[in-house]
Amino acid sequence: MNSFRQISKDSQKITFIGTPGFCTPFAELLSFVIRDANKELVFVTNTSVENARYIVSTSEGMQLGDPADPSADTVVLLGGLAIPKMNIDAKDIKRVVDDITDPNDRMVVGVCFMSIFQETGWIDVIDFDHILDSHLSVTAMEK
Repeated sequence: MNSFRQISKDSQKITFIGTPGFCTPFAELLSFVIRDANKELVFVTNTSVENARYIVSTSEGMQLGDPADPSADTVVLLGGLAIPKMNIDAKDIKRVVDDITDPNDRMVVGVCFMSIFQETGWIDVIDFDHILDSHLSVTAMEK
């Protein structure tokens, strides 16, 4: 979380792009970290820029709010997009990023688990400025 806060310190408007349901809480979590930084925050599901929504701070935490303009100086791509069963083409996401940003003045950040952007070849299609890649180990314990 601190890495994201540092990376985004100069951003004015951040648009998160991810899958509905799975990625939404991660966008809200990352937004929570910078909630007091006076940035405009937006969430787009998949390639549906026409359905972009603000991410707003409420007494219950960060939540999706009113419709929003998805254009931004920073785009955060969430790893759920690259999960093969989602059937989302990296080239389609690249087109969305190109449409909502100025290619000469933007930052593209990937946030993922288990190197999904590297494993699925997305880094060959999208020019990421940063990738925050978490690796997990899971232990199930019985009572």
